[in-house]
Amino acid sequence: MQVDVWSPPPVLLTVDLVILTLREGRLCVLLVERGEDPFQGMLALPGGFLNHAGEEILDAAHRELSEETALVAGTVHLEQLAIYGAAGRDPRGRVVSVAHLAIAPGLPEPVAGTDAMDAAWIPAEAVLSGEVELAFDHRRIATDGIERARTKLEFTALATAFCGETFTIVELQQVYEAVWGTELDTRNFYRKVQAVKGFIIPAGSGRRTTGGRPARLYRAGPKTVLFPPLIRPAPSRAEEEARGEGE
Repeated sequence: MQVDVWSPPPVLLTVDLVILTLREGRLCVLLVERGEDPFQGMLALPGGFLNHAGEEILDAAHRELSEETALVAGTVHLEQLAIYGAAGRDPRGRVVSVAHLAIAPGLPEPVAGTDAMDAAWIPAEAVLSGEVELAFDHRRIATDGIERARTKLEFTALATAFCGETFTIVELQQVYEAVWGTELDTRNFYRKVQAVKGFIIPAGSGRRTTGGRPARLYRAGPKTVLFPPLIRPAPSRAEEEARGEGE
C-alpha cells in the first residue's frame, strides 16, 4: 500500500508597516517607490522579508521602521495590525505579511531604503480614495491601519502618540480632526477631554502661544483607556458622498 508523503508548502514571511504622522495638519502615510519587480516603480508600504529564519517578527518590524524612518523602539508607537495571506497577493509565490501600525509625531522627510527608488509622505485621503495606486494589497492594509488609528482614538490615549512630549489641547484637537477627517467644536472637545480623568495631565506651569493667548501645556497621562470615550462624529452626507465618489 502506497503512503503519500506530505510536505509543507513553501511560505515566505514579510513585515509591512503603515507609518502615520501629521504633516501641516494632515494625516499622512509613508509610501516608497519600489525599485525592483514585482511592481517596479509603483508605490507601496515600506517593509520586507525576514533577514533570517531566526529573526523575530517584532524585531523585523523595528528593523524596517529604523531603516525607513531612523526611529528606534521607545520613540514610536508600534503595534501589530493584522496578518494578510491571500494566495494570490504576491506574484512571487505564497507570501504572508504581518502588518504593523506605527505612529510618531513630526517625522522628517523620508529617505528611500536600499530597495526603493524614492519615499514620500502621502495624504491618507489620497490612499483611501484610490487616487494613489498601491502595489500588492497595500491599499487594503493601509486602509485597515488608518481605520485602526481612527477607532482607537475613540477609546484609547493613542492620540497623544501623534503629539510631542508636551502639547496644548488645541494641538490635541488638531490630531483628532486630522485623523478623523472632520472638524470638531472647540468648547465641546475641551469639555470632553477634561472629563476623561488621567487622559492628559498638566505639564508644569509652561504655556505656548498658538496664535492667540498663551495656552496651557499638557502631557500624556497614566490612563491608556478612555472613559468616557471620545466618540467619533458621524460623517456628514457631503463627506459620505465625497468618499463614495472616490471608491
